[in-house]
Amino acid sequence: MIKHRKNQKFVARFASTLMQRLRIRHFLPSSWFRRSFLRPIHTSVFLFLFALLAVVGVTALPVTATQSNPATEPTTAPSGIVAQVQPSAADLEARGRQLYEAGQFQQAATVLQQAVELYRQQGDVLREAIALSNLTLSYQQLGAWTEANQAIATSLDRLNGATAEPDQPLVLAQVLDIQGSLQLAQGQSEQALATWEQAAERYAQVGDSVGVAQSTLNQAQALQALGLYRRAIATLGGLVQSLESQPDSLTKVATLRSLGDALRVAGDLEQSRTVLQRSLTIAQQLQLTEAIAETYLSLGNTARAQAADYVVKRQNEEAQADFASALEFYQQASTANSIATQTQSQLNQLSLLIERQQWSDARALAPIVQRQLNRLLPSRTAIYARINFSQSLIKLANQDTGSSRDSELMTQAGQQLAIASQQATNLRDERAEAYALGSLGGLYEQTRQWAIAQELTQKALLLSQASNASDIAYLWQWQLGRLLKAQDDRAGAIAAYTQAVNTLQTLRSDLVAINRDVQFSFREGVEPVYRQLVDLLLKGNNDAKANQDDLTQARSTLELLQIAELDNFFREACLDAQFQLDQVVDQANLPSAIIYPIILPDRLEVIVKLPQQQDLQHYTTEVPQTQVERTLDTLRQQLTAPYSFRTLQGTAQQVYNWLIRPMESTLQESQVNTLVFVLDGVLRNIPMAALFDGQQYLVQKYGIALAPGLQLFTPRPLPPEQLQVLVAGLSESRFGFSPLNYVETEVEQIQTEIPSQVLFNQTFTANSFQNAINASPFPVVHIATHGQFSSNADQTFILAWDKPINVNELNSLLRATGTNRPEAIELLVLSACQTATGDRRAALGLAGVAVRAGARSTLASLWSLDDESGAAFMSEFYKQLTSGNITRAEAVRQAQLSLLTSSQFRHPRYWAPYVLLGNWL
Repeated sequence: MIKHRKNQKFVARFASTLMQRLRIRHFLPSSWFRRSFLRPIHTSVFLFLFALLAVVGVTALPVTATQSNPATEPTTAPSGIVAQVQPSAADLEARGRQLYEAGQFQQAATVLQQAVELYRQQGDVLREAIALSNLTLSYQQLGAWTEANQAIATSLDRLNGATAEPDQPLVLAQVLDIQGSLQLAQGQSEQALATWEQAAERYAQVGDSVGVAQSTLNQAQALQALGLYRRAIATLGGLVQSLESQPDSLTKVATLRSLGDALRVAGDLEQSRTVLQRSLTIAQQLQLTEAIAETYLSLGNTARAQAADYVVKRQNEEAQADFASALEFYQQASTANSIATQTQSQLNQLSLLIERQQWSDARALAPIVQRQLNRLLPSRTAIYARINFSQSLIKLANQDTGSSRDSELMTQAGQQLAIASQQATNLRDERAEAYALGSLGGLYEQTRQWAIAQELTQKALLLSQASNASDIAYLWQWQLGRLLKAQDDRAGAIAAYTQAVNTLQTLRSDLVAINRDVQFSFREGVEPVYRQLVDLLLKGNNDAKANQDDLTQARSTLELLQIAELDNFFREACLDAQFQLDQVVDQANLPSAIIYPIILPDRLEVIVKLPQQQDLQHYTTEVPQTQVERTLDTLRQQLTAPYSFRTLQGTAQQVYNWLIRPMESTLQESQVNTLVFVLDGVLRNIPMAALFDGQQYLVQKYGIALAPGLQLFTPRPLPPEQLQVLVAGLSESRFGFSPLNYVETEVEQIQTEIPSQVLFNQTFTANSFQNAINASPFPVVHIATHGQFSSNADQTFILAWDKPINVNELNSLLRATGTNRPEAIELLVLSACQTATGDRRAALGLAGVAVRAGARSTLASLWSLDDESGAAFMSEFYKQLTSGNITRAEAVRQAQLSLLTSSQFRHPRYWAPYVLLGNWL
């Protein structure tokens, strides 16, 4: 009978020395540096691999370094004659262990093949299956996927067909563990998840709690690969809780590190850092050298993500501090014994130095990284590391454009990519070869050698498609589009870009797994595909019919971009189109115009859909993106501060001239009374109501609504006689937030206008709010409390008495359905909320709340003013809404006009922040 884990401390120490060789390590291009590369932890495999040999009395024989045959060793016979003794199968397996630990995977595979054959001849099915599984690990390290899959399948076949033995269930669980890691390494995440679930069941059957924990940890890794971060976090959180009562161990360290990585990807950076620090503390106490280094690497990635988040918020001091912390963590990780961990930490350090424009430090580090790369044996790990390094070299060369160093660095980058391509070919790794060839094509793109770049890119695309790697195929479709555009092949470029967008749409639920750097990788690796396609479609076509086709595709692409941004915000595919906006307008015969502005690098484009008109209108304003964004930032500052009217109106008029002036007469002729904006980028931070034509604000002429995406419920008016509102308010200081002195007045005035149930201060808790939602089908839910909209979902929340409620929890509270609530909430009002200071993309959080809540309409404020104006606005809004025969957009407009025409609140800072999203009827 196998003796399981007699000494856990010994196992942990033994495991720490093998960890680097029993994990899947993928090095991706440096722009994806924060990707939480999957590293399933197999403490059970550590015992399984070779410790079983000791249990059955096998001891590894000493092998001299001078032997030519790794499978045999010379011994001396009693007569003094040196004889060649054929080793036993157990000897061969022990030798395979030594070779594997030394990183000599090809030699290990050769020896293990001999061990498998001997066990087969002896009829020892159990040990044959074990040897086959060990052989699988060697093949996996070599990237020999066909042979690895065949070996693990044979191992399972032998186990399933063998006569039952006492140790068979445990061995089967361990073989399934290895099969799961193999599947995950090949991108078969769903199969890996199912396999590890089977492994956990087998471990549970034999009472192996440690095995169960390790398989659960691996399941969480598979969930992350599928982009299911919330499920992964829940799984890991449960596992951490179950390990709390157990002694500190490698499993606990690995679980905490995996949880920290998942939290980082989900955007909860503070919690990620806290969890990773705890993982580090335990690893240091247990003296797990490799675990310490890997946790430093994860901490570096989290600190870097925090720094990037501060950059978005323009908190430069905090950003600088976290960038410095990230560099320090990477430096500490680079002291690892594992060459792979050293290399990855140095690659991340190099890319960060380049990102921070610390050119001299980056140039000094580059040769060190190159020497490290030469120590890596050919494998997918080595290939991706070289691709990563080449991209850093290219960025360094671009900084030195025009110098001799420029040419030298580009040459070095090309050499690295050529080596990577050859290694991938030798390993028959089509995915890695596609990466190498596509990256080499990108290098030739930069040197303007179009024909060679196109040939390499097309080869990379074919390899990606042959290996069903859609997650990288879109990169080469995108690159091909850029190359064709550069060669003035507009039609070919549009076709390639369209294929890239279509591929991205098929990947929707996987985009998070592909682009794990929250927000930033999306902005660099996904968002530009949509924008560049729109740029192509809106430029340079003089044929009227073709131009309409291009406009229609451009509009559809803009709407797909809106969905992609929200998918990225929530880290999952969460939004499904139910109605096209133009169909809503035309079918209901609504006097509404839909306006799609898009900010491009050299101009501002506007597409307009007018009611009952098939053709789209299109306007172009030649103004650089930098000027547009600078002007919009200035306008936002002027709107929220008491600037003079002349200064503010001048800026607001400039934006009006860009967006509305070109279509002014067309709107008047169409007798439009409502403008529905599908806003782009920093335009979301500006209330369109405040645009100024020189005489009037836009709200004085039109009702205004925003469409946060394609999701619209069946549009219908709000019956005034059925209105009831659930009001939840918080006026007292909680969790460091200041008191809201006028919320009580606001709540009281709402009660005078409309039948209401009120949760106020202590009675406004998450549970009481949930109970009230479940108890009665309120068509209107009004929340008057501190809240923040951010470009980060985990920093988008409203404040209840007992805790902050983030956007995902708010979703579960508001979407509760049952016999008392058969349909969606008609109107959600978020009063006293605001967009995060300094975050240009913060209004994306507002759109996220509107979509996630599932309400037909959402009324919210872009900034908060705790004064009489808010209470006055809400009182007038509900008064208008209950007056009958008035749309939601018009009720908002009339409430804004009531403030605008008063002497006390006529400045836009009081009436402009309120925006209506969704159904405007």
